[in-house]
Amino acid sequence: MAEIESFTLDHTAVLAPYVRQIGVEHGPGGGTITNFDVRLVQPNVQEIPTGGLHTLEHMLAGLLRDRIDGVIDISPFGCRTGFHLLMWGEPEIADVVAALAGSLSFIAEEAAESDIPGVSALECGNYRDHSLHSAREWAAVVLDRGISLDAFERVGV
Repeated sequence: MAEIESFTLDHTAVLAPYVRQIGVEHGPGGGTITNFDVRLVQPNVQEIPTGGLHTLEHMLAGLLRDRIDGVIDISPFGCRTGFHLLMWGEPEIADVVAALAGSLSFIAEEAAESDIPGVSALECGNYRDHSLHSAREWAAVVLDRGISLDAFERVGV
């Protein structure tokens, strides 16, 4: 089986929240895709409840695209501690952190139920499992802790 970089990471040594570049892939046609570890809470210490994580996923999908070019996808980790963020090119981590912080700030301070995209049975495979209340709380927790530019030490923007 192929070695997966994320599974070789020492999850006991990282200090969340942070954004970490996992890897860069160059396609045969010349395109470049960067994969980021967007870790919101400390692995094996906390996890975001599914309703809040699901709402964060839906909201970040649009909010990040509004704040930074090149977003392909943002998908939650099964462990519920953060997300994979796939982007075209090789964006700077500081730019990703700024876009993430702006998005989380909107969620924590301004978002209304009507701001959550894709919450009907037609648009979502589990539309009943959303919580803006939880998403707001966790967004505020992440912002209060600060998002580090380094997974192993607290380095701010």
